[in-house]
Amino acid sequence: MAQHPRPLSPHIGIWRWRLHMVLSIQHRLAGLASVAAALLLVWWLTALASGPDYHAYFLKLIGGAVGHIVLFLLTLALMLHLGSGIKHLVMDSGAGLEPDKNRQLGSSLAILAVVLTLAIWIGARLVLQGN
Repeated sequence: MAQHPRPLSPHIGIWRWRLHMVLSIQHRLAGLASVAAALLLVWWLTALASGPDYHAYFLKLIGGAVGHIVLFLLTLALMLHLGSGIKHLVMDSGAGLEPDKNRQLGSSLAILAVVLTLAIWIGARLVLQGN
């Protein structure tokens, strides 16, 4: 009995990268980063409840350059995830399903996430300098 070769299913090497593919992957990665942000929040609350010495240690770790980069990236991930969630709500209503509208909505939300992240960090810096 001769075996017939099975057709290959399309894989990542065949498809040309499109914005919706990148945004879909980014949405999943941003969701994972949101979990990391939640764990960081739990760590901070634990440090706060553990006393001033451990809390000072936590603040020293997170207050450095690496800590600020991590916090900035986590803020960006949260804003990207929020934007993607809003995009999915809009699409669930039946709007924005056309390829051009979907592409425009996706790129607009990515830009909005960056703007919101910068606004949060600039606002936080201004508030902290005011104290």
